[in-house]
Amino acid sequence: MELRHLRYFVAVADAASFTAAARGLNISQPPLSQQIRDLEAEVGTRLFERSSRNVELTEAGGNFLEHARMILGQVEHAVQQARAIGSGQVGTLNIATTGSVLLGPLSNLIARFRSAWPGVFVRIHEMDPEAQEAALLSHRTDLSFVRRPRNNPDLVAHVAWHEKVGVTLPEHHRMAGSETIELGDLRKENFVFLRLADSRFARYLHDCCVAAGFVPDITNEVVESYSLTSLVAAGLGVALVPECISTLSRPGVVYRPLAEPAPEADVYVISRPNPGPVIAAFLEAAQGSPDNGIDAEVG
Repeated sequence: MELRHLRYFVAVADAASFTAAARGLNISQPPLSQQIRDLEAEVGTRLFERSSRNVELTEAGGNFLEHARMILGQVEHAVQQARAIGSGQVGTLNIATTGSVLLGPLSNLIARFRSAWPGVFVRIHEMDPEAQEAALLSHRTDLSFVRRPRNNPDLVAHVAWHEKVGVTLPEHHRMAGSETIELGDLRKENFVFLRLADSRFARYLHDCCVAAGFVPDITNEVVESYSLTSLVAAGLGVALVPECISTLSRPGVVYRPLAEPAPEADVYVISRPNPGPVIAAFLEAAQGSPDNGIDAEVG
């Protein structure tokens, strides 16, 4: 039994006429009559009572009509869903990121995307960068937003938006009133730092300090950038943080930019090659964003 048998059957039932149904289907009547006879043979009973004047459904035909309409409706729904998924209009987008990245433009980007693509459900997964890479490669997530990504030939990285690194200080620190601070001027400070063992970004900041002429004296390490402000407020040291941390309002702490050339805290979006339609739609929406367009691919 094929779908065309069901469509022909429903057309004849609706028209109550082989002639009218054939006209509506844009086929000749003899092939239509043969298709209905083939259908009845496969079902094993007559579906229509035929006379010289009209065509009527049998009791079996009336019951079969209900099921035929339901089947055709389900097929049409499946076709529409497949087309919508194929065009990126519906689906699920799994985004992995860190908590500090969510403080930047990502939340606004997601909001704009959901407004333009309401049929796509966005799920956020907060995890460290190493776990994000593994999740991408195993197809558990679709996109990652990280700083200082590892060069992986199986993944594609683009700059999502640019950020600089600044410094958070206790509000009564001797440099708290400065407009900008030279990184080298922090050489005698105690530092609270992202955990070097887990964070490529932390190791990059450590290298920047070394390039500025000193090895940072690290008193405490944490996993997330926004946790550093609590340690600074407690007087445990100063912290090098992405500029998005400046949006956090915390009593007892001030944020000051570093003098140029300041270390970079750029955020990258990572995806697998040849992304599907939903992922491609998100990347396209990000590229069209006025404040955080995705730049060219980086190696």
